[in-house]
Amino acid sequence: MEPIQAQMVFCCAEQWMGGYFFQVEPWEDGLRLDPGRASTGVYCLTAVDSGETGFLWGRAAVEADLPPDTALRIYARAADTRRWGDWSDLDQGIRTLEGDPVPALREIFGPPVSESGDCLLPCTGRYLWLMLELTATGARAPVIRKLRLWMGGDHMTDYLPAIYQGEDFTYRFLSIFDSMYADMDRAIDALSGQADYRHAEGDLLRYLASWVCVERGESEKELRERISTALPDYEELYTVEGVRRSVRRLTGREPILIEPFQVSPNRPDCRDPVLYRRLYGEDPYRFFVLLPEDTFSGQKEREQFQRDMEEVIPAGMTMQMIQLKPCVQLDWHTYLGINARIGGYVPAVIDEQATIHYDTTIGGANHE
Repeated sequence: MEPIQAQMVFCCAEQWMGGYFFQVEPWEDGLRLDPGRASTGVYCLTAVDSGETGFLWGRAAVEADLPPDTALRIYARAADTRRWGDWSDLDQGIRTLEGDPVPALREIFGPPVSESGDCLLPCTGRYLWLMLELTATGARAPVIRKLRLWMGGDHMTDYLPAIYQGEDFTYRFLSIFDSMYADMDRAIDALSGQADYRHAEGDLLRYLASWVCVERGESEKELRERISTALPDYEELYTVEGVRRSVRRLTGREPILIEPFQVSPNRPDCRDPVLYRRLYGEDPYRFFVLLPEDTFSGQKEREQFQRDMEEVIPAGMTMQMIQLKPCVQLDWHTYLGINARIGGYVPAVIDEQATIHYDTTIGGANHE
């Protein structure tokens, strides 16, 4: 059995705009209850024309996000004419309702056919009207993502002897298994597309990201970007550019990297070997990462960064992080104005009672 289903799918903003809104608003490519202003809202779909008098409608499925304390009800009405009561066109008549239209709409549609997102439509007629009612008693609003309407197609009863095909009970009973089979078949067909990181969402996207060892808690947009560059990232992971990219990704700051050969006190062009030896040492397997002072909010975040970096630096290398404080260094020849000078030396006697401040200058030139 290969069911060929004729369906209508409402999954973009343009398809919803022709309907009737009451305290429900378009949101992204779906609908949602107007947040903060309403506890109940309805959306009425314009008449769907099957083109066949006495058409037997099948199944409707609504994909929706229903947080706790929210509900979805589906109402349906079918007829061979668009007239209802004094209205020559039901769609036009609904738009003339004033005040709270919910009681009048419930009278038109009757009781709900379902209080869930998947149901059989007990309707016969050329035209079909659907009403979706959203309610919320909590702070979060329900959202409708997609509406799928089955217009016809293969059914399990089509493969039974003719004596069973006209049985209403048999048709509805087998519709349960028919819908299960059709859903599984559609899910299998869409499986290859769901494995595409460019379209996957939520847990599936994070699962795909774990295949290429992208496991940090970035947003979905960042995850897709990291997956797309995973191969070149791993090729350059232990290079200077790879380490710089890792620091940038973990901190959001542009680091300054200093390698051992750049500050070796044994280089012929090193002007102050003693200073370099005191600042950087002579370990050829240690490099330095310089970052602004306000990069981390606290010691815990700083320690987590250092642990994360241990996994993305070359084996056998160690990293020393230095946080830089913003400062301005002026030379003695800096011009500040008439008769101005940077500072001067103040003679001091250093003993056990003396306190040396951070801005104290000790020593000076011979002429001073």
